[in-house]
Amino acid sequence: GSLVAYRDAKVKESLAEFTAGARYHVPNAFDLKIVGLDYILLKDYIDADHWLTRSLQWDPRDAQAWYYLGRTKYSESQFPEAIEAFTQCLKLEARNIQAENNVGLSYEALGQQDQAIQAFKNAIAWEDQSPAKAPEPFIELAHLYLNQNQPEKAVPYLSQSIAIFPRVSKAHETLGKAYSLLHRLPEAQAELEKAVALEPETASLHCMLGQIYRQERMVSEAKSEFDRCAALQETQAAIPSGTE
Repeated sequence: GSLVAYRDAKVKESLAEFTAGARYHVPNAFDLKIVGLDYILLKDYIDADHWLTRSLQWDPRDAQAWYYLGRTKYSESQFPEAIEAFTQCLKLEARNIQAENNVGLSYEALGQQDQAIQAFKNAIAWEDQSPAKAPEPFIELAHLYLNQNQPEKAVPYLSQSIAIFPRVSKAHETLGKAYSLLHRLPEAQAELEKAVALEPETASLHCMLGQIYRQERMVSEAKSEFDRCAALQETQAAIPSGTE
């Protein structure tokens, strides 16, 4: 709550400084990019789009600006434009894992599953030769396979992700879902218990774990998780929107 308010206040301060400074000197491409990034933090994607686009008109070789323009277009549900921006980023920074992962997300949003799978697989392959590692391509590819009702294809990618990033709750959660769909309940239970341990304040994880316990006829454990889920949901509902 207060952290978000503090961050927003600092961002608005930064924007005010830019406005004041612009009276005395002509802003450059970097200045405009920073303004765009400030608007992303405020979730004002229309203004972020405007300033990042202007920044790139002045400096079209800024890979970071292309990446964040892509993220902005994605947030605006402009998926073809997002792919174009991420592609420009990749031309400047070949094998940028996050950019390729976002190409995959954009294709998935367009319903172009084959292109999405290829992009996620590209990003995963690049990780093998890169010191930079990211769990997202593994998790997103697995998530796509789950949506296609192919949990058996999801499991190896999630296991790989967890081997590299054992403390990413989302990977354990998604692997728990995959095992549940495969009726491998003890393994689903183990993964969801790990996810809950990593993110104990996430209500949905307690609900999912409770469902697994119920299927395993672990009645008291299931009740405990459902009670915890309900309590967390009540707490979340009591927090005014915009302060989370």
